[in-house]
Amino acid sequence: MRDLLVVGIAGLAALMALKRPWIGVMLWTWISIMNPHRYTWGFAYSAPLAAMAAGVTLLGLLFTKERRHPFQGAPMVWFFLFACAITLSWLLGLDPAGDYAQWNKVMKIYLMTFVAAMLLHNKHHIMAFAWVTVGSLAILGAKGGLFTILTGGAHRVWGPPGSFIFDNNEFALSLIMIIPLLHFLQLQLQSRLARHGVSVVMLLCAAAAIGTHSRGALLAIAAMGAMFWWRSKHKGAIGAMILLVVLILLPMMPDSWWERMNTISTYNEDASAMGRINAWIVAWEVAKSHLFGAGMTYHHDLFFALYGKYSQEPLAAHSIYFQVLGNHGFVGLFVYLMMWFSTYSTASWLRRHAREIPEARWAADLGGMAQVSLVGFAVGGAFLSLSYFDLPYNIMVMVVLARVWVTTRAWEREPKESFLDYAGLGRFKRRREAALAVPRARGPQ
Repeated sequence: MRDLLVVGIAGLAALMALKRPWIGVMLWTWISIMNPHRYTWGFAYSAPLAAMAAGVTLLGLLFTKERRHPFQGAPMVWFFLFACAITLSWLLGLDPAGDYAQWNKVMKIYLMTFVAAMLLHNKHHIMAFAWVTVGSLAILGAKGGLFTILTGGAHRVWGPPGSFIFDNNEFALSLIMIIPLLHFLQLQLQSRLARHGVSVVMLLCAAAAIGTHSRGALLAIAAMGAMFWWRSKHKGAIGAMILLVVLILLPMMPDSWWERMNTISTYNEDASAMGRINAWIVAWEVAKSHLFGAGMTYHHDLFFALYGKYSQEPLAAHSIYFQVLGNHGFVGLFVYLMMWFSTYSTASWLRRHAREIPEARWAADLGGMAQVSLVGFAVGGAFLSLSYFDLPYNIMVMVVLARVWVTTRAWEREPKESFLDYAGLGRFKRRREAALAVPRARGPQ
């Protein structure tokens, strides 16, 4: 049944994407981030749904007139330069043939990121993109949070099987990043019941992040929580939510969780932490000797034998910064950091310039919460290898497109159509309303 449901949704969205390719972007985002097919047990588990989503979206892109060039802001220019740097380091790297699969995987994600920037151009598109991106993870976070509460945190929470975020550490960081974005979406809701429901989901995502037993997640959630409170317009409610996590969720965690968290202060006695530091040293040395890095990965036996200080065993960087440094050198790291710095600056521009415009206050909310999310990524990413994951790039696209929307005063010329009209479903709603409006024929008196 799950297989039929997932394939049915994907198939319907793919057909709609041929005429409205922006829907294909939503389909790709859902499959790429949530990996719903990995929660099935039959033919859908290994079905090429992502390839289908990408194919119909690119086909629709060729024929639609509603497309723009992707370089609509400084972050997108830096993003293009980073894609070029990745390709150059792969070609000049230690093992181009062995690294091809990873390069190919990353380039597909980057291609669809550019496609999203070309096809999404109005408020409906941006909001739908935010809901699909955040909702894909929020569903998993709510499920993981319930699991953590019901089991008292005795077992770890894991991400979608076979995905970028299957590992508990990566999954924790992705959940931490969506909490402020959930608050952004919450601010756009009119129903009080719906807003309370989003608050519950935010708490469950925090519980799931804690339930992953990730030490990096604890540091990230502390940094994100502090800035979240500072940037929120509802400091009382957010403060109460943070206290709820601290006073209720943390005390229920088992002794094994506390013992693991305590190793943060005694990292030099922890083999895992020292292994990461050893990998960082190797990344630094590789970048010093290779201008464009080692390729799509630097953890080769040769490099660890040459530069390993505490161990010669190859180990992943467990840091977005050292991962990019070892893979793509100082040039690649510079471009990577500039990309995120410009994204943060664009979000800051939105927060400062859109809040005084009634029609654009949603963009100011997006800018403020995107900054909070990026702070969580910057802190948590220092301890996780998550440089190529879709989520932060989707945030980049959102803030870039929102700035274009504000600077061009798009609300003055956008048609006042509903979201269902944009999705091509408005006519079904109108037919249903018309059918309900027709009075029923009376029977014989």
